[in-house]
Amino acid sequence: MSADRTPILVTGAHRSGTTWVGKMLALAPGTGYVHEPFSPLTAPGISSAPFDRFFTYVTAENAARYEPGLERTLAFDFGVGREVRSIRTPRGAYRSAEDLAGFARARRSKARPVVKDPIALFSAEWLAARFGMDVVVTLRHPAGFAASLLRLGWTHRFEDFLVDDRLLRDHLRGFEDEIRAQAAHPGDVLEQAILLWRICYRTVDGYRGRYPGWTFVRHEDLSLDPVPGFARLYERLGLELTEAARRGIERASASSNPPQARSKHSVRVDSRTNRLAWRTRLSAAQIDRVREGTGDVWPRFYSAEDW
Repeated sequence: MSADRTPILVTGAHRSGTTWVGKMLALAPGTGYVHEPFSPLTAPGISSAPFDRFFTYVTAENAARYEPGLERTLAFDFGVGREVRSIRTPRGAYRSAEDLAGFARARRSKARPVVKDPIALFSAEWLAARFGMDVVVTLRHPAGFAASLLRLGWTHRFEDFLVDDRLLRDHLRGFEDEIRAQAAHPGDVLEQAILLWRICYRTVDGYRGRYPGWTFVRHEDLSLDPVPGFARLYERLGLELTEAARRGIERASASSNPPQARSKHSVRVDSRTNRLAWRTRLSAAQIDRVREGTGDVWPRFYSAEDW
């Protein structure tokens, strides 16, 4: 097992393959998987940091509020008391027991944390600086992102972006009027997806320019040829691609899997079919709408041939 305990952050827009990438990296020996510590929906045993809205922006200015909880999470220190007080159902108790056992194993083995968290996208700079994290950023075609949100019916509370002037200043400059319009009169899922994709990936484009040591990977490239793609990621991150890990990657992406995930966090899917599934899930008019709506950002990551 590698002695390297440098945490790995897997981030990017939600529905961009962060769960798949995070779980495939966590197949490497000596790693432990951590699910979305920045999400207000994450169990308090996993994350005791007091996140009360999505996309909270953490910097040195407000770190004191969140840093102790994140330190506990990265140390696989499960908050048993907080977790017990949050349990409401037998199913919840079972999940809590599973999470506790997983954290206990990772803590005993001094595992390297693999933190999957798209909600931490805007805080990636602080996380990398404070905890020395190796950062992996996933990218997904705007039509693929939009089709996924449309299938799930996911919308966003854009008013949450207006709470923090620092976030508006550092990452959302130029989007303020559109964000305020969505906060006042939310558009349909496709309209919201277009704005979210532009916001997330203009930020990612800035990261690419400032942090050449970070890893940026397109969901479509990994999906087309998963094992070689993950082999390159493993090598870059100093992870050991064992035969068991290789088989796990193959099983998760095999053509015998369904063409789309059966649940929002499932990673077993026919990756080659899924990567372009938006071409049949969206109508021609919807594809044109996404292409035009994201046209100020998508050429930085995709070519016309990708449409």
